[in-house]
Amino acid sequence: MYPIIKQIIRTGIVTEAAPLADEAMRLQPQRLQEEILRLLGSALCIRHVDAGSCNGCELEIHSVNNAHYNIEGLGIKFVASPRHADMLLVTGPVSRHMATALRRTYDATPEPKLVVAIGDCSRDGGIFCAGGAENYAILGGVAEVIPVDVLVTGCPPTPTAILQGILTAISRQASFSP
Repeated sequence: MYPIIKQIIRTGIVTEAAPLADEAMRLQPQRLQEEILRLLGSALCIRHVDAGSCNGCELEIHSVNNAHYNIEGLGIKFVASPRHADMLLVTGPVSRHMATALRRTYDATPEPKLVVAIGDCSRDGGIFCAGGAENYAILGGVAEVIPVDVLVTGCPPTPTAILQGILTAISRQASFSP
């Protein structure tokens, strides 16, 4: 037991350094909340759909929801039903057995609806369709099944990139709204 205690004392506390704050991402939360309220009339509600991913992007989406990024502090929340959602956050390539479910989820989302595709797999099938090869189980990217407003690339993308993609979709929608 003493050798372990000596090693703990010798090593010290080993943790990762906190990510550096990106001043460009520090938007005024009040202004952003007002923009979301003006556009949607309420908080932005997101429905996440996993269309066949490896779960790498899901882990990063969970990170967006932690205290450091504080997406709920911006007036953005995740919901369980597409009928309550304003935005679909889709991860992974669309597998053949998920294509119908993804279309139904898109159809159940009320207007104005936004779609943000997360990760390289949602773009073109990623590693599941390497080199554009056909695959018996994968249809390809999300745009093969439903229209996509914003694509966030990366394998997996960082939480900052995911948050930037969500904010980009909101700002694009705001610029098209009367």
